[in-house]
Amino acid sequence: MDWQVPLSDIDLGDTEVAAVEKVLRSRWLSMGPVTQQFEAAFAKMCGAEHAFAVSNGTTALHLAYAALGLGPGDEVIVPALTFVATANAIRYTGATPVFADITSLDDLTISPADIAAKITPRTRAIAVMHYGGYLCDMAAIRALAQQHELAIVEDACHAPGATLNGRGAGTLGAAGCFSFFSNKNIAIGEGGMVVTNFDHLAERIRLLRSHGMTTLTWDRHRGHAASYDVVATGFNYRLDEIHSALGLAQLGKLSENNRRRAALVARYRTELAEVPGLSVPFGEPVADSQPAYHLFPIILEPEIDRAAFMTHLRSQGIQSSIHYPPIHQFTAFRDEQINAHLPITEAAGQREVTLPLFPTMTEQQVMAVVTAVRSGLARSHA
Repeated sequence: MDWQVPLSDIDLGDTEVAAVEKVLRSRWLSMGPVTQQFEAAFAKMCGAEHAFAVSNGTTALHLAYAALGLGPGDEVIVPALTFVATANAIRYTGATPVFADITSLDDLTISPADIAAKITPRTRAIAVMHYGGYLCDMAAIRALAQQHELAIVEDACHAPGATLNGRGAGTLGAAGCFSFFSNKNIAIGEGGMVVTNFDHLAERIRLLRSHGMTTLTWDRHRGHAASYDVVATGFNYRLDEIHSALGLAQLGKLSENNRRRAALVARYRTELAEVPGLSVPFGEPVADSQPAYHLFPIILEPEIDRAAFMTHLRSQGIQSSIHYPPIHQFTAFRDEQINAHLPITEAAGQREVTLPLFPTMTEQQVMAVVTAVRSGLARSHA
């Protein structure tokens, strides 16, 4: 469909084209010097000691969980209002995801109170997801983790460039995981990053990323080693040079594009403030935090037919989405989560709609969305 306003769009231009061409002319395509530059620049951006470029955000999560040594019998507390990869990657290790509710319909991040209620002797870690680029209540969650000696894994896929008290998202726990999928704030098609400030986790992630090998192809190409040993059962989760070149170019735009997203969100909030039938979450982000403004979610009032509302938006050329169908209600998770009681998550799952937001969005496009939202809600009330 030819959308008047798509849900998301990519800020790609000559910088990205030149970066890819430079890699092609170098004739080195697999993980190498450009990937190392990307890792160093990303680590500096978020204030991490170590950063590892990987094939996508899901593999980033898997590496973080695996590096922590999770396995059968272990439990990880995780939000159900997130993309399924946050929980799937826990299962890859043999551990069990235990779902916690969100804080409220104004704060769609995981609830510290419900995390506390879900801790058992089998709990090994807490996985948080900074929904929409808005940081979780990390002060409360870190206090819980310290009290119970639990690791924190940050799913920061929505939050590159977000900060809390000047510290970057992804550096507030044991490990942080990022996605560079095409709809993310850094968009390269596929790719991800794992960051950590802990040397022992960094060494484990480095080994597991590439088959448990002690040296890589680029090391041997530079003459740093003639052979290698395999010291762990690892994976093929490397990122290539073309995607890393795109990542470097996109990283250079991140700060300005996040500022643009913030301005668009402010305009949305102003225009929708008095519109009956909806509320806009995250009116008051966590104190001393700077969001990354990845998504613009709204919550419809219970009497609004969401399907009809989204159909109306579509008829006006406005693309919308749902973030997210709760994981614990998926068929693949339903049996083990039969007793899960997550009323706020379930309400959000029924009433949330995501409106378009991307850095190249124009004021005219924002107003086109607002006009369609107003008319759609007016039809519903009529």
